[in-house]
Amino acid sequence: MTSAPPPDSHPTGPPSGPLSGPSSGPSSGPVSEPTRAGGPPTEVDRPRGPGGGGPGDGGGGGGGGGGGAGGPGGGVPWWRSAPRVAIVAAALVAAVVVIVVLTRPGGGAGEVVLQPAAANGRDPFTRSSATESSPPPSPSASPGTPSGATTGVPNYRGSEPGLYGGSRNAASCDVEQQISFLEADRAKALAFAGTEGIDVGAVPSFLRSLTPVQLRKDTLATNHGFRDGKATAFQSVLQAGSAVLIDSRGLPRVRCACGNPLAEPEPLSSEAKTSGTAWPGYRAANTVAVSRATTEMRSFVLYDPETNQYFDRPRGTEGGSDTWAPSPGPTTGSPSPSQSPGSETPSNPSTSESSPSAPETTGTTSGTGSETPTTPSPQETGGESGQSS
Repeated sequence: MTSAPPPDSHPTGPPSGPLSGPSSGPSSGPVSEPTRAGGPPTEVDRPRGPGGGGPGDGGGGGGGGGGGAGGPGGGVPWWRSAPRVAIVAAALVAAVVVIVVLTRPGGGAGEVVLQPAAANGRDPFTRSSATESSPPPSPSASPGTPSGATTGVPNYRGSEPGLYGGSRNAASCDVEQQISFLEADRAKALAFAGTEGIDVGAVPSFLRSLTPVQLRKDTLATNHGFRDGKATAFQSVLQAGSAVLIDSRGLPRVRCACGNPLAEPEPLSSEAKTSGTAWPGYRAANTVAVSRATTEMRSFVLYDPETNQYFDRPRGTEGGSDTWAPSPGPTTGSPSPSQSPGSETPSNPSTSESSPSAPETTGTTSGTGSETPTTPSPQETGGESGQSS
């Protein structure tokens, strides 16, 4: 028996579905290039012109959206360029230097305001609390030799006996009234406290720690007025006879006629000019400055022009504890190293006669004049007989 031959395994017609392999013949229509999932872009994908690239070749969605950092047309912002930033910064610094040089004063204060003893003066902090502000009669004895000149005028230590005056058993300034004036205006109290370097709550105790006296010489000081809600500093000459409050080292801290805070004067410009009202007998060459004593004083030797005598006033008192004191003795020359100005024997003022510092070279200014101090005679010289703590 004969079996039937197997069917032919070769296809006899075209396939009924899509070919599984790539087409070997040319495409009959446009075929899009398949999208590449990764790897560097081919040459056709790279932007060739400046700025952002256009759409890519074919349907791939564009080669790149933005200029490349290294492209020939890509510019770097100027603020990212270190050399350019350095040039701009240098120009700004130079401009600031020029402004400072053109606007700063010429080496010191350029204006000095004259303030008569009883006048409120410029921009007063408060009303007057002075009880004595008239210039005292010419004394028969004047303060001792000035210790130097750092501001362009002769300088005295605050411990110098006879530097200040007043009336025995009477205060030249009403301290409690001054406290009331400041407590009634908090803005002024805050400005006052800031100038003195204390807390506003400490203003009453600070004022009560001061001693009321009168100036015996026209005195240069840094004054502080009150304007636009804040303290404003200026240099002023206070007339002899002005009522002031001094601290434990003899430095004027408050001008009682206006309540203004005071401080040590600043160096004056060689072209300093004066303003304000000059009083009869004012001479720039007679102006002095006061610097802090080297030690805190327990009392001050004051001169009473009405009796032509000296009296001792304990620090922080208002006249109720005043006692008569002998006239200061004559100077004995420059102090020894162990006996500096302001250091006095506390046991008895009459037995202590340490001399003040010898005068130094005196500066010269057109605003306050110049003075070459001479050694006073024994009748015109005061030793330091105030008591220090």
